[in-house]
Amino acid sequence: MKIAVETPRRGVSTMSYMSFYKNKYLIETTRLRGYDYSSAGMYFVTICTKSMICYFGEIKNGEMCLNDIGSIVAGEWQRTPEIRPNIDLDEWIVMPNHIHGIIVIKDSVETPRRGVSTTWKPNSLGSIVNQIKSVSTKRIHSAGYQEFAWQPRFYDHIIRNERERERIRTYIRNNPTKWEKEKFETDANCFLENGFRA
Repeated sequence: MKIAVETPRRGVSTMSYMSFYKNKYLIETTRLRGYDYSSAGMYFVTICTKSMICYFGEIKNGEMCLNDIGSIVAGEWQRTPEIRPNIDLDEWIVMPNHIHGIIVIKDSVETPRRGVSTTWKPNSLGSIVNQIKSVSTKRIHSAGYQEFAWQPRFYDHIIRNERERERIRTYIRNNPTKWEKEKFETDANCFLENGFRA
């Protein structure tokens, strides 16, 4: 069953349709319908902590200072190309309550799953992000930080050309300097305000 829901967004009122499953709201996907997220390409992703809690460190003088949890997340992010040889990492940064990064999928190859069980298509963007989240969460919990959690979803944007990649790189690099203004904004809104489209 679907019902129409009015959703005001920055002064614009739009109608969207919410689905129900077992009398609960079903969150519609934000992924581009019909697109193969395991295909070669460049993807900008943002992965946030649950409730936007600042688990990863703090911004001091316009620079990110990682704590123990932030270092674990940064380490798992950097290990991604070692685990998946078809992946390159471009510009990235761990912020106090989220991570921004550009993931480049070069081609399709079979890779080990490191004991992570998912329903994501193997070697897809979703399986890559899920693996980073799962392994880092296990390490964080093992280090004694049991309260840590990620938001269940993540934001992505397909990068279509070099000009767009350069704009996103700049956005990522400048993120610490904009922290005070944007720290609790939803990333999609910040991204759109900086001239990008999903």
